[in-house]
Amino acid sequence: MTLAILLLGIGLALVVAEVLFPSFGVLSVLATAAIVGALVVAFREGVGSEFLIATAILVPVVIMLGLRAFPKSPMGKYMMVEGLSFESRAATDERDVDLVGSEGIVETTLRPAGIARIDDRRVDVVSRGEIIEPGVAVIVHEVEGNRVVVIRSAATKTEEDAQSAHEEKS
Repeated sequence: MTLAILLLGIGLALVVAEVLFPSFGVLSVLATAAIVGALVVAFREGVGSEFLIATAILVPVVIMLGLRAFPKSPMGKYMMVEGLSFESRAATDERDVDLVGSEGIVETTLRPAGIARIDDRRVDVVSRGEIIEPGVAVIVHEVEGNRVVVIRSAATKTEEDAQSAHEEKS
């Protein structure tokens, strides 16, 4: 039983090593041989089915742990690129930074994303979940990263309220 546990431990360590330090399959072959050897020894000692269940659970868990640790490994740090965050200026169109408070006209239906003409240029915008038809005046509410969030302008809201009130009276 001790030999089977030792071989399984070696196999799992080799699985993690393969994930952290890619060896083009060499460590994978050694890990497979160690795990199969552990199963053979366990079946000969009469605890094969329990060992098979443990192996079926441990191998995927160890692979997932290795993949989770990969970005922090020396090879992972070399291969992985840091992503951009909303606070990163690299993800922002510099022309959009000063748009907060600017007014524009919707050119395509916002469902909730679309295009509006703001400061004489077309800008990809998003509403706060509402559908806004083309031709409606909007105000830039916030700019977060590369997202330009717009809301209906107050003038448009009062016109729509008056129109809906008129339709209700009819």
